[in-house]
Amino acid sequence: MERFYTLAFVAGIGCFAVAFVLSFVFPWMTIDDYHGTQFVDWDQLAKTPSSSFIELSEDFPDEFTAAFPGGVNSENYKEALRLGRDLYIGQACWHCHSQYVRVVSNEMQRFGPPSNVQEYQNALNQPHLWGTRRVGPDLSREYGLRTNGWHIAHLIEPKDVVPYSIMPSYGFYFEENGAPKKEGFALVTYLQWIGSEYVRLDQEAKAKASASGEGGQ
Repeated sequence: MERFYTLAFVAGIGCFAVAFVLSFVFPWMTIDDYHGTQFVDWDQLAKTPSSSFIELSEDFPDEFTAAFPGGVNSENYKEALRLGRDLYIGQACWHCHSQYVRVVSNEMQRFGPPSNVQEYQNALNQPHLWGTRRVGPDLSREYGLRTNGWHIAHLIEPKDVVPYSIMPSYGFYFEENGAPKKEGFALVTYLQWIGSEYVRLDQEAKAKASASGEGGQ
């Protein structure tokens, strides 16, 4: 009987060791690139207003000035991003759209490069909006793919842009003539931002690799 208890004790220790390696050590190693990653706060995100935000101010000058007194600046861009993200959450867009490209099911062919840890280390991804399912497409790689006009038309009447869409209309964020209200400006600004961190990080990595290559020659 004593031998049985000894074997059970040793087996228990062994199971604990295996579980520790699989549940802690291995995941820690797989996300090693995360350690030391710099978190991008609101001020850093909004330091340079995007070209799409500037274009909105140029295309709808009166409505833009009414919504964001002072015009294009970092504070107004920050406000638009924050409000747009809050509207995205409040309207439950994350129920139908994901913001995470996995390395399974040919998602890279459908949506683009797989997601990485670094692109989520910023204030606009607190909380993370990975989504729960995909009734609509993943939005992670939408940055720079569509014009402001496309987003405005799509939000006002989705079926006019995508005939088979089951997305509801968000026309109440726009005037009758199609000009955005403050919420419309904010939502378009946020949608145009999604995926920009991946592009920025990719460009920085390529520039660093290029500099390292030149330095080694």
